Amino acid sequence: MLLMLAIVVFVAPFVVGVLLFNRLVADHNQVRAAWADIDVQLTRRHDLTPQLVSTVKAYADHERTTLTLVAELRTRIDAAAALPERARLEDELASQIDRLLALQERYPELKASDNFLQLQRDLVAIEDHLQYARRFYNGAVRQLNTRIEQFPDIVVARLAGFQPAEFFEAGAQQEAPR
Repeated sequence: MLLMLAIVVFVAPFVVGVLLFNRLVADHNQVRAAWADIDVQLTRRHDLTPQLVSTVKAYADHERTTLTLVAELRTRIDAAAALPERARLEDELASQIDRLLALQERYPELKASDNFLQLQRDLVAIEDHLQYARRFYNGAVRQLNTRIEQFPDIVVARLAGFQPAEFFEAGAQQEAPR
């Protein structure tokens, strides 16, 4: 009887703590994996951007301001460390890419370019994947942050040093390219 009471008092809380810790680790890893999915799509978009700039430059050389801004934004994104800053810069880049894609209305020869049309299709697909990846990431962040704030997980989270993750918020102007 005394042995059973000792097990309940000492072993049960340890087992519960281990289970809660493992659940928090799984949620943390889910957030990291979801961020990696976003990063893959952002890298794909960054890889296509110079091709788009090059294609547009051939047809619309006097749009130099937009072309320069796109190149500058890519550099600033690579240097950004904080997620909110990177998200804001990514939104700016998406807006500038939209402007480049909209140039087809002023330059019919650009609209007829197979290379431009393929780039446009690829960028639209990437934006669709990005929207899905952001939703998935933000869902994983929400789950982790909720667990970190709820009892009894909060006890284990504080003891183990788990920190809330940041949401990746797209700006209000963020839309898929046309």
